[in-house]
Amino acid sequence: MADLSADFVGIKSPNPFWLASAPPTDKAYNVERAFKAGWGGVVWKTLGEAGPPIVNVNGPRYGAIWGADRRLLGLNNIELITDRPLEVNLREIKQVKRDWPDRAMVVSIMVPCEEAAWKAILPLVEETGADGIELNFGCPHGMSERGMGSAVGQVPEYIEMVARWCKQNTRMPVIVKLTPNITDIRYPARAAKAGGADAVSLINTISSITGVNLDTFSPEPSIDGKGSHGGYCGPAVKPIALNMVAEIARDAETRGLPISGIGGVTTWRDAAEFLALGAGNVQVCTAAMTYGFKIVEEMKSGLSQYLDQHGMSLSDLIGRAVPNVTDWQYLNLNYVTKARIDQDACIKCGRCFAACEDTSHQAISMSPGRVFEVQDDECVACNLCVNVCPVEDCITMERMPAGTVDPRTGRPVSDDYANWTAHPNNPSAREAAE
Repeated sequence: MADLSADFVGIKSPNPFWLASAPPTDKAYNVERAFKAGWGGVVWKTLGEAGPPIVNVNGPRYGAIWGADRRLLGLNNIELITDRPLEVNLREIKQVKRDWPDRAMVVSIMVPCEEAAWKAILPLVEETGADGIELNFGCPHGMSERGMGSAVGQVPEYIEMVARWCKQNTRMPVIVKLTPNITDIRYPARAAKAGGADAVSLINTISSITGVNLDTFSPEPSIDGKGSHGGYCGPAVKPIALNMVAEIARDAETRGLPISGIGGVTTWRDAAEFLALGAGNVQVCTAAMTYGFKIVEEMKSGLSQYLDQHGMSLSDLIGRAVPNVTDWQYLNLNYVTKARIDQDACIKCGRCFAACEDTSHQAISMSPGRVFEVQDDECVACNLCVNVCPVEDCITMERMPAGTVDPRTGRPVSDDYANWTAHPNNPSAREAAE
């Protein structure tokens, strides 16, 4: 089996699968069970400063979005940072790190945006023997109303300032956790780097309301007839997370900045995609909350087998896809495909026909015997039919070979990428190429 041992900003772990800062990492009991199950590391649930206790709601804390089969697609939470005493958390962190020295132990921290508050908590965390800290600049609910969490993460100047304070006052690696509740993720990432941060982690949860009870007219989850926006996570946020990770990985100003990928990691494939887009490891929360800690066994074995089958090491995979992420203007307009329907696999449901006829390009015909065929002279290769078809691989996209004439445009198909830059319909790409 491929070696999955990882080194993230000097923090070593037996595999790249860490549990994210969240309810599963709130106490020694949970973390020890996670380590026994095989997790490579954890980010301890966010600690706050000593003082007035954090008080969570005692009603529902989670709202959910399900698929048709009741599979959990997204989870919205309104839970705050740890409500356990700081001294109890610190004592347990120290004990767990002593008992599991080979596992990564990173501690999430959130205190007011004042240098004195950060200087006070850093030595307390450092004394536990933790491997690093993660600055929680991402929580969109509860704490942000108090000037912390995403209220800091949405202001690059604050990110740079706090990161610099922490780097000046601790020996531990500093990871900055970024909020997705921002227009361009590159700016907070650049600020973290400018402040001396060793790495960034993303994404934190997305500000959201998952639904409204149409009997009580209260947002869900409802607390005594009222609701609040919360943080959205789970499989549904993975596309957003992948894009933001890729943006940082390919940005000239943050290229090379280590990234811990978070957001919808449920399978080894999800993890591999994050790694290929530049993440050095991944953090998991919702999948563990849905299926339990032992889900990491499938993640480890799947990733290891994939690496073996492709003759790659973990380091070979990291960033492998980044060069293939580009801006739209650089896409090859000479690349032409057409949809193809496998008549033997077709179950004659008609979804492809309905979707194309009503909402796309009227490129699929239906005979009286419910035989569906693609009309190449209308097909623009939008791929909608592939995505709505309930039978895997029944509809595929076939590339037209060079030299053939595209019946829709009447132009010969070319493999010559250089010719595309001079395409009369693509002047912006031609200018960029020049």
